[in-house]
Amino acid sequence: MTEGEKSVLSLFVIGVLIVVGKVLAGGEPITARLFIGRMLLGGFVSMVGGVALVQFPDLPPAAVCGFGSMLGIAGYQAVEIAIQRRIKKGESDGGH
Repeated sequence: MTEGEKSVLSLFVIGVLIVVGKVLAGGEPITARLFIGRMLLGGFVSMVGGVALVQFPDLPPAAVCGFGSMLGIAGYQAVEIAIQRRIKKGESDGGH
């Protein structure tokens, strides 16, 4: 496995672990489908942290992981809210 592949995999794992922690700490009821969906979403959003390497190619791996963690914490919630709004908007438009 190359260094780049390791970085992408570590960003994905960081995102998944962040979501698992948030789900375990939260008090809302959760289904297996929702849990798996949030884990995948958190993992993929964290992988976007690798985009920082395009702008700053000499960025140390710890900084890339930190950026990915930030996106994993805040990014997945923003994506989830946007998807929920779009679904609700589609339901209200389709009913008329």
